[in-house]
Amino acid sequence: MSKNEWIPLQAHIVSCASVVGHREHEGPIGQCFDMFDPTDRFGQKTWERAESEMQRRALNLALKKGGLREDDLQAIFAGDLLNQCVGAAYGLMDFPAPYFGLYGACSTAAEGLILSGICATHRVYGLCAAVASSHYCSAERQYRTPVEYGGQRTPTAQWTVTGAGAYLVASGRGEVELVAAMPGKVVEKGITDTSNMGAAMAPAALDTLVRFFRATGREPQSFDLIATGDLGYEGISILGDLLYAEGFDVGDRLNDCGMMIYQRKTQDTHAGGSGCGCSASVMAGYLYPKLKSGEIREMLLIGTGAMMSPDSIKQGQAIPAVAHLVHFRHGIGEGEK
Repeated sequence: MSKNEWIPLQAHIVSCASVVGHREHEGPIGQCFDMFDPTDRFGQKTWERAESEMQRRALNLALKKGGLREDDLQAIFAGDLLNQCVGAAYGLMDFPAPYFGLYGACSTAAEGLILSGICATHRVYGLCAAVASSHYCSAERQYRTPVEYGGQRTPTAQWTVTGAGAYLVASGRGEVELVAAMPGKVVEKGITDTSNMGAAMAPAALDTLVRFFRATGREPQSFDLIATGDLGYEGISILGDLLYAEGFDVGDRLNDCGMMIYQRKTQDTHAGGSGCGCSASVMAGYLYPKLKSGEIREMLLIGTGAMMSPDSIKQGQAIPAVAHLVHFRHGIGEGEK
């Protein structure tokens, strides 16, 4: 395979579900999510257990919405922001299917969809689940400072979304189809500011998008939406400028899941949302229904992840990033098959 070659897929989303916290429910698309908890705890004693519970509930909801059982699952691709992906491992350990733990930071949902799509296309597994989550309090505890500390956030900082999304992917055609994928490469441009992950991730998004456009011959104008997840207000501005410099005018088609989920002026989330659960929940709760209805005919989701760790931050290393692209299309309904 050429290093610039895209991956054609013949798969579709059978069903999906989203679970979020109170701040996400209070945002401009809050009514689109399947479930929320006003306490952000989901009946658990710790934030980490709450995140695991979000994944469990999201996958159960996706199965219920698809009229499927746990035994129908043949593989699970899942991840989160926590060390060793414990959110996914504990949350999904009771499902009777092979489990593949993923770490792609905020790109994890797109990564899981790509792997599920590949396995479904080639009938390695009949039904795959792609699950991703993040929790504001568990992420703050691991990456920054205790929430109780009340540290000031810079204008470029993003707010980690408390949310989870789960997708069930199978081969063949359906109402929302996975048409193609362009896996991302690790890109690092010397950004060391952990409060400006948008700037660190924008070059990775540029690399993946340019490779996709040039490999497929498609232009930005042929898509109704090009959604990143999650560059925020800072990163999306940088990406737009970089694309224009490369000769691609995306116009008003470019948007970001971290910008969609919060009301910037009233919710004090600075540069927008981030975290594995951001694009996972926004795609499942808000964008998937638009694809299913045909309001969106074709779109690209570019999951962007800052591949840093607490130790790499302490050691002063620059932030590497990756961006995985999934091409979605409004497909055929049940009666048309």
